[in-house]
Parts: sequence; structure tokens; C-alpha cells
Amino acid sequence: MSNPEFTLGYYQENLVRTFEFDVVTVDSQGQEVKKEKHQAQYFLEDIGRNVTIEMVYVPGGTFMMGSPKEEGQKEETPQHEVTIKPFFMSKYPVTQAQWKAVAFIPMINCQLKPNPSFFAGDNLPVESISWFEAGEFCDRLTAKTGRKYRLPSEAEWEYACRASTQTPFYFGETITKKLANAQTTKILPVGSFYPNAFGLYDMHGCVYEWCADTWHPSYNKAPKDGRVWISSRNDKYLVLRGGSWLANLANCRCASRTNYQPHIRTNTCGFRVACNIMFKQI
Repeated sequence: MSNPEFTLGYYQENLVRTFEFDVVTVDSQGQEVKKEKHQAQYFLEDIGRNVTIEMVYVPGGTFMMGSPKEEGQKEETPQHEVTIKPFFMSKYPVTQAQWKAVAFIPMINCQLKPNPSFFAGDNLPVESISWFEAGEFCDRLTAKTGRKYRLPSEAEWEYACRASTQTPFYFGETITKKLANAQTTKILPVGSFYPNAFGLYDMHGCVYEWCADTWHPSYNKAPKDGRVWISSRNDKYLVLRGGSWLANLANCRCASRTNYQPHIRTNTCGFRVACNIMFKQI
């Protein structure tokens, strides 16, 4: 993608817009040392009932996935180079208002409760939903819009979270409760904290986010092209990323990963959606 501005300018029905935001960097004590203005591109997906999803452009690139041995856990190793194609990702975790709108779209594979969450609020992230239900949300959104919506691959998720950084958090070497909805007693509305350099919010804390991949205990033989990594031997457990409002700060690092069975529902687990870029010939 040598010229994303040109290419995106003709994406679908000229849907792409630009937004501006502040990006913060902190020192090892969590003190702000830099604040910069950034811009990102996005489009609005109308999902009905006067509700939209903001889909942010994530530029392609190559990054080091995982953590060095001195930083994280063994399941985050070995660090390895991965190349990611450009894609779109939702600006925030899917909210309860967005979930409810899609729950009224006709069923594809399974029922969706309009109000599944333990904590109630239109601008709170939806939680207490299973991996299967997150997939159903994507399938219904695809059926309504004609664009292929899906859960991100684990590699796409980490790449999007890092946003060209290699520190444990996209803010820097550490975070505090002033920078993320983590290690606390309640969930907060999406967008309550600073985003990363791609313009994505709440990727540290808030809710654990389902990915499309099955669980692997290490990155040995992991794909290098960012695709979903599926193994039939491991399909009883699926990957979650990002930490949650209840998680300790270390479990909210860019490289931190965990897993649950796909039918599990907890008030710490939600998701965000991704979609591929579809080009319009001119």
C-alpha cells in the first residue's frame, strides 16, 4: 500500500473520512512525557436503528510479534516477524448499542440476546458473550452490509494494538489506571482513555477481546503473514487479547494473551470487528 490516501479515497462509495486525536507517551513511572496530534482514516458502517460502527484504517506493515523473554510469559515467545496486510478494525470494542442493533438482524447460525451484558449501558462494551456469538455478530453484519466482517486474527490484533511501537504498552514502558480501564472494580464507557497511533481505543484493559485463532501454547511454527492460525487439535480453546477492567496491568500488555473455551461467557470478555479492504476500480 504505497499510497493509502489515494486508494482509500475510492473505497466503496467514497465512505472514507479523517479524524484527529491525541497520542500520549509516558515514561517508566507512568508520567506523560509527550503528546502529539495524529490523524487516521475511517468509514461509518450503518447497522440500522440509528446506530453506526466506526471502522478505522489500519495500514499494513511488518512487526515483531510476541515479547522478549525478560518481559512476558513463555506463551508469548518466540518473538517473530509478521507481515500484515492493510485492513479495517472497529475504533472501539463493540458496544451494547451496536450489539443490540445487530441482534435484530435475522439469525444466521445462532440466537443473540439483545441485552446479554452484566453491566448495562449503550456506550459500555458488550460483554458476557461467547466466541460463537461474536462470530454470529460478524456473520449478521456481513449479511446486512455486503462487506466481510470477522474477528481479527491474533497477529492482526497485536499489530493493531502496538501501532508501530515495540514497548510493552502502546503508551510506553508502563501504564496506570489513568491510562486504561484496568485493575479496577467497574467497566467504563468505550473511548474513556487516549487511543494508540492508529486511532484505536481501549486495546489495553476494558474487555478481553476474542480473536479468530485457536490457542497455541507458543509461537513455534506460527504463520508469518498474519492469517488466522487454526489447529483442529486445539479447537477447544480460543484466543483472547488485551486484558480487561478486572485484569492486572501486566495482563493488559500488547503481547499478553490468554484463552477460553468458545462457549464461555464472562463479564470481562467482549470483542471488536475487522473487515478486509475492498477496492473499487476507477
